[in-house]
Amino acid sequence: MPSRFIFITGGVTSSLGKGLASASLAALLQARGFSVILRKLDPYLNVDPGTMSPYQHGEVFVTDDGTEADLDLGHYERFSGVEERSTDYVTTGKIYSTVLAKERRGDYLGSTVQVIPHITDEMKRFIIGNTEGADFVLCEIGGTVGDIECLPYLEAIRQLRNDLGRERVIFVHLTLLPYIPTAGELKTKPTQHSVKALLSVGIQADLLLCRCDRPIPADAKRKLAQFCNVHSEQVIAALDADNIYRVPLQYHAEGFDEQVCRYFGFKDRPVDLTRWKNVCASIDNAKGSVRIAVVGKYVQLLDAYKSLIQALAHGGMANHLTVNLTFIDAEKEDDIEKTLNGIDGIVIPGGFGERGINGKLKAIQFARTNKIPTLGICFGMQLTVIEACRNLLNIEKASSTEFGPTEEPVVGLMTEWMDEQGIQKRCAGGDLGGTMRLGAYPTHLKPGSLAEKIYQTTTISERHRHRYEVNTAYKERLESAGLMITGFSPDGTLPEIVEYKDHPWFICVQFHPELKSKPFAPHPLFVGLVKAADDYAMTHPRNTQ
Repeated sequence: MPSRFIFITGGVTSSLGKGLASASLAALLQARGFSVILRKLDPYLNVDPGTMSPYQHGEVFVTDDGTEADLDLGHYERFSGVEERSTDYVTTGKIYSTVLAKERRGDYLGSTVQVIPHITDEMKRFIIGNTEGADFVLCEIGGTVGDIECLPYLEAIRQLRNDLGRERVIFVHLTLLPYIPTAGELKTKPTQHSVKALLSVGIQADLLLCRCDRPIPADAKRKLAQFCNVHSEQVIAALDADNIYRVPLQYHAEGFDEQVCRYFGFKDRPVDLTRWKNVCASIDNAKGSVRIAVVGKYVQLLDAYKSLIQALAHGGMANHLTVNLTFIDAEKEDDIEKTLNGIDGIVIPGGFGERGINGKLKAIQFARTNKIPTLGICFGMQLTVIEACRNLLNIEKASSTEFGPTEEPVVGLMTEWMDEQGIQKRCAGGDLGGTMRLGAYPTHLKPGSLAEKIYQTTTISERHRHRYEVNTAYKERLESAGLMITGFSPDGTLPEIVEYKDHPWFICVQFHPELKSKPFAPHPLFVGLVKAADDYAMTHPRNTQ
């Protein structure tokens, strides 16, 4: 059958959860036996979020093919298991860049280039391209209805309904139903205004997904139906959940997937929710807890660690444990050791720049000397190598060229290496994105290593996002101090994994394993870390002071 398109728009306010709604609906459609593709159209003018501050945009999610994308693509993968691609994410900046490049080549034959039709046509090409074989394509429109940045996307999807026909396109609008305590009721007026704003650009919402903290009374549903041109059963409550993995089950209970299927004529399609019931059962049946500290430099906005937080939760589910996280600001280095007392495991996450490195180095030294289970990720691996050089090998000036010129470049910018596609080159003075190693790369693991024990194989593929590499010139000295390099790129040029041989569980990786973890397929590194943290907690009484 031809692909059906589901467009998810948002109104009233941002951060209502369009990405989570898209991901949850995709999971429910899969539970009914349909195949899905998930896409996001972001309205900002950046070409991608790769150079944006984590404080502005949260984490940058990276796909296997090296696309730097919005964190919502992480939700898509975690809920659907479908691998996202470069064809699943676009920004207005990328759309305009494509159109302007065509204009420079003369593709428009001298026409005046305009938002309509040239920009909207490019948006439509992106939406419908590379969708062969998918039963449903779910497209989330970033931003909020009424924002000037969203207007070209809204015009494009309005046109697509005419191009493809109503039988292939549905509009889902996510809004807010605020509860006013003094009035004692949910207020429908913000949703009414949002739907009217959508109507003003020619789009009639077919389903209303209403974010609220309590069930919607029948009279409120009738009122919304009357003023928003939908039936009462097409007003769906998006209730707050204590865990995001309950959302698919809650949406199903409210009839969300049923209404979508009914719209497209699939009302009798059976549904199998076993996967999500099992996920929720693993959360509800935890037999204990562990305390894990994340020593980072972006802790003021936890969205900067969205995938990491979820991957740690997945590791807890696999071990039937609740993971209680403590976020430690790496810039507050004087408090590091005190805060780490009573912690069962430590994560040193990725990051860029010199700010906060002393706090991270203190945490690494504390974890090493106190035998606390530790996972270093990307920048965390580089700093672990620097800490070993400084404190075990007495190389006082050991540093990274990321921080400036150094006599001891333990970590430096690698400008050329070989992979499965041939020679890859980077230029120190190139665009920031162009100097990075992005996407999935293979790694060969040393037989008998902790890494091999964790992965249960000697060849893996993981996603990277970094510019600097550990300098192999220090390999022999590092290994003489007990820090073993147990993972290499296929050509043996790039260290990918290091681990301490005389530590119960201390492993660092150059890649980002959190990007591939899912609640129904937890990443083995996080499963291993939580298990090691639990073992540590059994033998080390916690400091409760």
